Amino acid sequence: MSDPGFVTRFAPSPTGYLHRGHALSALTAFEAARAAGGRFILRIEDIDRTRCRPEYEAAVYEDLAWLGLEWEMPVRRQSDHMADYSAALRELSERGLTYRCFRTRREIAEAIESAPHGALEVFRGAALPAEEEAQRVAAGEPYAWRLSLAAAERALGGFGDLAFVEEGEGPGGEHGLIRGRPELGGDVVLARKDVGVAYHLAVVVDDALQGVTHVIRGRDLFEATHVQRLLQALLALPTPAYDHHQLLTGPDGRRFAKRDGAQTLRELRGSGMTPQALRAELGF
Repeated sequence: MSDPGFVTRFAPSPTGYLHRGHALSALTAFEAARAAGGRFILRIEDIDRTRCRPEYEAAVYEDLAWLGLEWEMPVRRQSDHMADYSAALRELSERGLTYRCFRTRREIAEAIESAPHGALEVFRGAALPAEEEAQRVAAGEPYAWRLSLAAAERALGGFGDLAFVEEGEGPGGEHGLIRGRPELGGDVVLARKDVGVAYHLAVVVDDALQGVTHVIRGRDLFEATHVQRLLQALLALPTPAYDHHQLLTGPDGRRFAKRDGAQTLRELRGSGMTPQALRAELGF
C-alpha cells in the first residue's frame, strides 16, 4: 500500500569514505521508502569541521549513485543551517535547561571513574556560580553547553511519559513501545564553544524540519534514541518511528568502521565490483 507520508533518510558524516556498513544502512532506508511509496532523503551531517572534507562528501554522492539510489534535492548540509540549531539551543537555554560545562573530557572521565560504580556512572553536573562562570567566560576558557537532566525532568514533570516506537530491534531485542530512559546518557553535550551544535540536538532539529516519519539506522544508535526522544519532548517536536537494523560485521565479528580501515565503496568500485553484486551480497 502506497504511503506518500512515509519519509526516511540516510545521513552520513563526510569524515571518510563510505564502506559496506554504510551501503547496508542506505539501502535499507531507500528500499523501505520505495516499498512504502514514500520519500527518501539524503542529509550530510558535516558539523565536525576538523574531520569533514569536501572530497568525502563528493564521494558520498558518487557511491550512492553507483548503488542506484536516488534522493530528493536539494540535499540538506548541516553546516549551512547552523542558525536552526542555535535557535533550538537558545530556546533550551532561556528555559534554564542547559548549563556551561568547563570540564575537559579527561576531567569528566576521571569524575566518572571516581564515582561509586565507576564506568557504570554517567556524567551529571550543574551550572557554576554566576560570578565564577562570568570570569571563566571572560577569560576565554573553552566550555560545552550540556543539557541538564535535572532541569529537564522538572520541566516535564518526570520522564514517565517519554516513549518511542521501535519497529526494528535494539541490541537487547527491544521492540514495540519503548519507555524513554534519558538518564542513561547523563547530561549530554548539545554544543561546544568552537562547534555550534552537537549530534543529538542537530539530528532532532533536522528530522523535524525535514518531516522525517521513520528513522532507519544501525543498531549502534539505539541508545541515542533515549536522549533524542527527550529533546523532542522539550522542543515540542514530533517523534518519528524508529527502526534499528542489524550491523554488518566482518570475518572477525567486528562491525565495519571507518577507523578500522574497512574496505570502502570507492575501493570496491575501483576493483570492478558491480553494484548488483554488492546489493546481492547485502541481501537486496
